[in-house]
Amino acid sequence: VSVFRSICPARRPYEELAIQPLLVKETKGKSFPSRHVFSIAMIAMTFLRVSLPLAVLFFVLTALLAALRVLGGVHYVRDVAAGAAMGVLCGLLGFFIL
Repeated sequence: VSVFRSICPARRPYEELAIQPLLVKETKGKSFPSRHVFSIAMIAMTFLRVSLPLAVLFFVLTALLAALRVLGGVHYVRDVAAGAAMGVLCGLLGFFIL
């Protein structure tokens, strides 16, 4: 995800919309995809392999974190959606396909 972010340096909402983010952040660019959401989606995928109830809990937490990152003004919906999708895809590849 970090390599992808360096290749595609998308701007953050507070850079483009001249808003004050609710989450204190001074980083420029590096918005797409969200590493926070990617990470928790990967954790959810890890639990999917071990415990379905914990996996469900972490998928709910993934959605909550994604919403907080958007509402906090540090990511666009596309950023958190891409982070979640990449986390799920990497988890599928790593734990279930390969």
